[in-house]
Amino acid sequence: MRQWLPPSLQKAPGRQVLHSAASETLASMVHRLGGNGFAPGLLQDLEPVLPAASWSVYRTGHRCKPTLFMSASRGVPDTTQDCWWAYLSGPYRSDRTWGRAFDDIPQAEPQTRLCHVTATEVEGEHRARVYEAHGVAERVSVVEYESDGSVFAVNFYRHLHQQAFSDRQICAFEAVAPVLLALTRKHIDLSHPHQPPVTLWPETTDGGQALALPADAALAPLAADGLPVLRMRLVRLQAELTDRELDVCARLLQGMTHEGIASDLGLSVPTVKTYRNRAFARLGIHFRNELFARVLSG
Repeated sequence: MRQWLPPSLQKAPGRQVLHSAASETLASMVHRLGGNGFAPGLLQDLEPVLPAASWSVYRTGHRCKPTLFMSASRGVPDTTQDCWWAYLSGPYRSDRTWGRAFDDIPQAEPQTRLCHVTATEVEGEHRARVYEAHGVAERVSVVEYESDGSVFAVNFYRHLHQQAFSDRQICAFEAVAPVLLALTRKHIDLSHPHQPPVTLWPETTDGGQALALPADAALAPLAADGLPVLRMRLVRLQAELTDRELDVCARLLQGMTHEGIASDLGLSVPTVKTYRNRAFARLGIHFRNELFARVLSG
């Protein structure tokens, strides 16, 4: 894993800030600001500079609620939201790919850095759930370490079918990285002036951390649905789920913890987990974030 300063913050005299290929992409990016096609369009505009297959913009850290602002893919099925849910299922709490721990003392002022990491450098659970499960091989990012210790990250991903990013491409990305950071922040301000870009569900992991899911119009919050509605949605996915399995899964979808479900149903926590495991086996899934994904797409 590498880290370095973007050119605008480097003091080397005579350094070329914008490469010709990079400078030609900026006008198109600016024209897309505030529009619905900004996320997929930016990938297309950036292709001559950095041929990434997907990208995402999010904030993460221990002192903030993890938030996915936007994501898109180009030339591959878009699994960026699945990656986000997988990230929130556990790996984000111990993410070390930013070159600093989230528990480090926050800086007095925000700091901007560039990061480059390959999948082989990512630690086990994070690598397995996010990178290997979705065919992601490499990431380059421009990040801002914010004053509360959180990280605001603009990330671009190479997938397994692509050749590794070359030094020339990374150098060209380096030239436009500060502009990309400014553009994404401005787009967020323009497109979400009065509402947060992500709905934060009262769902918690076993460690008690809140999960966050994208607030698309098509993704109405499951937590707001009543238990009968959630049970019907589950039955449509898998008619062989038993009543108790439906009881447990519907409450998981409402964001209840295992302890809360046990109290609500008058069961022990181990029994709740047994019903959960049986239901997950029937559904062909392993993690809670996959349950959300299946119901939302069902």
